[in-house]
Amino acid sequence: MKVAVIGASGYTGVELLRIVHRHPRLELAAATSEQRAGLVIGESFPALREIVDLKFEALDAADLATRVDAAFVCLPHSTAAPAVAALRAGGVTVIDISADFRLRDRAVYETWYGPHKAPEIFGQGVYGLPEFYAEALVGAKLVAAPGCYPTSALLPMLPFLRAGVVETDPIIIDAKSGASGAGRTVAEGYLLTELDDNFYAYKVAAHRHIPEIEQEASLVAGEPVRVTFVPHLLPTIRGIGTSVYLRLKAPLTTAEAREILLDAYGAAPFVRVLPEGETPKLAHVRGSNFCDVGVVVDEHAGTLIGLAAIDNLVKGAVGQGVQCLNLSQGWGETEGLEEAPFSP
Repeated sequence: MKVAVIGASGYTGVELLRIVHRHPRLELAAATSEQRAGLVIGESFPALREIVDLKFEALDAADLATRVDAAFVCLPHSTAAPAVAALRAGGVTVIDISADFRLRDRAVYETWYGPHKAPEIFGQGVYGLPEFYAEALVGAKLVAAPGCYPTSALLPMLPFLRAGVVETDPIIIDAKSGASGAGRTVAEGYLLTELDDNFYAYKVAAHRHIPEIEQEASLVAGEPVRVTFVPHLLPTIRGIGTSVYLRLKAPLTTAEAREILLDAYGAAPFVRVLPEGETPKLAHVRGSNFCDVGVVVDEHAGTLIGLAAIDNLVKGAVGQGVQCLNLSQGWGETEGLEEAPFSP
C-alpha cells in the first residue's frame, strides 16, 4: 500500500517514517513539510540517512490523492481538517493524528478548538482506540487516532467503568508527559535551561483533552463521566505516566481489580497487565507501541488507582495510528509494530 505522511518533519511524523520503513505492507510514496520542502529526508534528519531517500514536498492534497492509497495526517489540531477532507474526497484512507475528528459533538469541539474547518465530514471518523473499537475499525476510511493523554488515561480506566465497580464522578487523572508531546514548539517553557531538573503542572483542569476523555469514558460507562485532569511536564523526551483515581462502589481487592484488567486485555497485543505489586515505568515502554497497565486498591480509602505508561509518540500517536490502519485493512494488528522497547 502506498502511503503519504502529511506533516512528516514533526516529532510524530519522523517517528512514523521509522515505522513505515519497517512495515512489510507499506511503501512510503510521499512525505510533506512546508518548512523543509525540497530537502532530502535523510539529510534533514540524519537518523534516517540511507533509510529514507525521498525529498520532503509541499502539501498538495489533490495531487497526493492520485498517488497514494492511504495517508497519515500529522498536522496540528484545527489545521488538519482541510487536508483530511481533500484526501477523503480523493478516495484516500486517512489516519488523522490530530483532534479534528475525535469528538462527536461539533459544539464541544468548537468550544475547545475553534471553528471546524471541514464541517461536511465532521463526525465521520472512527475513534482509533483498537482495544475498544476493533470491529468499527475494520474497513474504516477515516480514523481519528486518540491523543496521548487520553490513551494513557482511558486504558487503565475503561475496564472498571465497563464493569460498573467504580463511581463515574469524581474521577481524578494525574498525568506526566515528556516534552516531545508539545511537538517542535519554540517556547520558553521547553528550553533546556527551563525544563531540565524541573517539573510542573500546566493547564490544570483546563486541558483540551478533557472532553475527549469524558466522551469515551461516558460511552463505556453508559452514563455521564466527569474528570478532573491535571497534566504535568517532565524533564524527559518521551513517555507518559498516568495515575487515575476512582471511587469504588463496593469493597474490592487489588487481585480482583487486576482480574478485571486481565479480562479486558488478555487478547490485546499491545496492552501488558503487570503483576500485582509492579507499577508501570516509562523506561519499559519507550520506543514501543506497548501500554503497560497496573492497578492498586487502597482498601482503607475505598479508592482504586489505575496506572499506565506509554510512549507518547508511538502508542500515544502514530504507532496507534498504524495499528488502526492494520485493522482497517484486515492485516495482522501487530504488523510493523513489533519493535521492543528501548532498553536502557
